[in-house]
Amino acid sequence: MYTKLGLFIGGKWIYEAEKGENVLNPADESILGWLPHATKDNLNDALKSSEIGFDEWKNTNPNKRSRIILKAADILSERISAISKVMTLEQGKPLAESVGEINQSIAILKFNGTNAKLIKDELVADRDNGLKTLIKPHPLGICLCLTAWNFPIALVVRKIAPALAAGCSVIIKPSEETPGTAIEVVKIFQEAGLPKDVINLVFGVPHEISDYLLSRDEVKKLSFTGSVPVGKLLAKKSAETLKRCTLELGGHSPAIIAEDADIEKTLDVLTGFKFRNAGQVCIAPSRFYVHEKIYDKVRDGFLSRLKNILLGNGMNEGVTMGPLSNSRRIEAMQDFVDDAVKNGSNIIHGGNRHKNIGYFWEPTIIENINEGSKIMNQEIFGPILPLFKFNDYDDVIDKANSLNYGLASYVYTTSETLQKKMAQEIIAGGVSINTATPLHPDIPYGGIKESGIGYEGGMDAIYSFIHKKNINII
Repeated sequence: MYTKLGLFIGGKWIYEAEKGENVLNPADESILGWLPHATKDNLNDALKSSEIGFDEWKNTNPNKRSRIILKAADILSERISAISKVMTLEQGKPLAESVGEINQSIAILKFNGTNAKLIKDELVADRDNGLKTLIKPHPLGICLCLTAWNFPIALVVRKIAPALAAGCSVIIKPSEETPGTAIEVVKIFQEAGLPKDVINLVFGVPHEISDYLLSRDEVKKLSFTGSVPVGKLLAKKSAETLKRCTLELGGHSPAIIAEDADIEKTLDVLTGFKFRNAGQVCIAPSRFYVHEKIYDKVRDGFLSRLKNILLGNGMNEGVTMGPLSNSRRIEAMQDFVDDAVKNGSNIIHGGNRHKNIGYFWEPTIIENINEGSKIMNQEIFGPILPLFKFNDYDDVIDKANSLNYGLASYVYTTSETLQKKMAQEIIAGGVSINTATPLHPDIPYGGIKESGIGYEGGMDAIYSFIHKKNINII
């Protein structure tokens, strides 16, 4: 059921290596497989292959690029059942969520495949002196794509698809904790007819791979999804050769529930979104500000809904929340809870590791939180819901904007005046009103402040892999 693990370099699979690591199932800590690590020679071979791939792919007719990407979407559609099992085994999320993520990835492929053939020259010719300017889109070159473990297929596809649509070649290094899903994606592209050198897939010690590849002039762009501290390090390294960067980093997203909110609908939306993927979602709401007039109703509503969450192995029928993806997240949740209790907070639901085998953490609610607590200031990335009371809208907006994160935000109110005020004054990549953030393939999304640089999604993502050359003619 699980994937044979390997590197893909120069059109060949490499399964043997001197160094590597075991990939674990987070539900029971069993070994799924052994993942080889790339050597420096492997990385050099990947660079050479990517140069060959870029020369071929940039000269490939955009209509053919489009057909190959769309063919990959069709093949992925046929393999939803098999790949969803691979994803759940290595990442932990329930099968239904894995299926949903694959469907999202299919939509991303279809959008980029459809729009690959729309990348064309533009002519500006209405100058008084007869000057004509041809704006010619050129793909940047080799792109290094680094992805996290929380969405093993969506993050990979969100980077590969627009890069390929633009005409770039790609070296992709997904997370070593969820390699199987990415390997299946590379296989699909090969079956779809992508030239063998256009995608190279490597794994290894993350900082060693990124340091080496970012030091090379052959690499023209970095696209990274991960934490703020790592994003800053990668940005510094990229700056040494002025590589273009797209950075999709962390968040600590406020959810503001006004006194006139539709409480039942709000609770349904927020509970589902907060505990999706066991809370391991960068745009998940993670600071819940509730108007004091409805605080008790909202708290009790969350409590009743959390009792209905079935925690368990994502492969089992009926499970609605799987384990955290690795032991580091268990340690982080324990640290958040211990610090909150130390600072006078109350744990009103959960707050403990569930079972000794597997990385399970109970859905947790904390209230009476001190402003200086870690959970107030650091990205949670787990199934902990912190509740705060407020009674002044200007003050709660100030609190929402108080951190260096600026990825997502959520507002629940029936007042159009308050909706406009929140949308205007909250500083974030997006403000979702009476809903959760809709990350549609055709919509650009990106964080501000320390939550990122650039956009993923929409035509903005494709053009982030393109240089527009001006050709002026009289």
